Amino acid sequence: MLAGVTEVRPWGRWTVLGEGKAYKVKQIDVNPGCRLSLQFHHHRSEHWIVVSGLARVTIGEQIADVHPQGSAFVPAGTSHRIENPGPLPLTIIEIQSGPYLGEDDIVRLHDDYGRGDGE
Repeated sequence: MLAGVTEVRPWGRWTVLGEGKAYKVKQIDVNPGCRLSLQFHHHRSEHWIVVSGLARVTIGEQIADVHPQGSAFVPAGTSHRIENPGPLPLTIIEIQSGPYLGEDDIVRLHDDYGRGDGE
């Protein structure tokens, strides 16, 4: 996947900022009141850094609000979700690392938009 590629999703969009053999960096923009799937990945971990807005993050059984300049880490194999409970857009920088970073390494446990695995 090339840097600059943007994918629109029902909850907002993501853009690849850069990538290498075992890492990928994305900007994730989440619309107010929206959330991503509750999901996990077999092969990658993720580190999220909040740039603007308020992120409500679920990592395993823990739920926390993360403010700008705050961060959260998701180990591979751990269920997780990002949501935007606030009235303003949420922007996160996501750093993925691991041996495989394909979009088909998404196992959705719950999705508000009726999407299946890997979409």
